[in-house]
Amino acid sequence: MDSNNNWLQQLMMVGLGTTSLVAEKLRQVSDDLVKDGKLNPEQAKAVIDDIAQQLKSEQGNLDVQMQRQMRNMMQDLGVARQSEVDELRGRIDRLERQLRDLENKLWR
Repeated sequence: MDSNNNWLQQLMMVGLGTTSLVAEKLRQVSDDLVKDGKLNPEQAKAVIDDIAQQLKSEQGNLDVQMQRQMRNMMQDLGVARQSEVDELRGRIDRLERQLRDLENKLWR
C-alpha cells in the first residue's frame, strides 16, 4: 500500500510541477506583453491573478478526482481500506486472547 501512496504522491508532484511551469511561462508572456506595450502592468497582474486562481481551482478539482479514481481503482483491485485492516487486526487480537485463555485452561 505504501508503494501506491508513493506513486500517487509522485503523480501529484508532477501535476504541481506542471502547474508551476505554466505559471512561470504565463509570467514570461505577460512580461513580454508589458514590454511591447500591449498590456499595462496592472492589466498583466490582473490577468495572471485570474489565471492563477483558475489553475488553483482546477488543481483542487483534479486532486479530488484523482483521489476518487485511486480509491475506486484500489477497491477494484481488492486492496483493503485502512478501516478494514484495523477491524481485522482487532478481531485477530481477540482471537489470540481467546486462544491463550483456552490454552491456559487446558494446562491447569
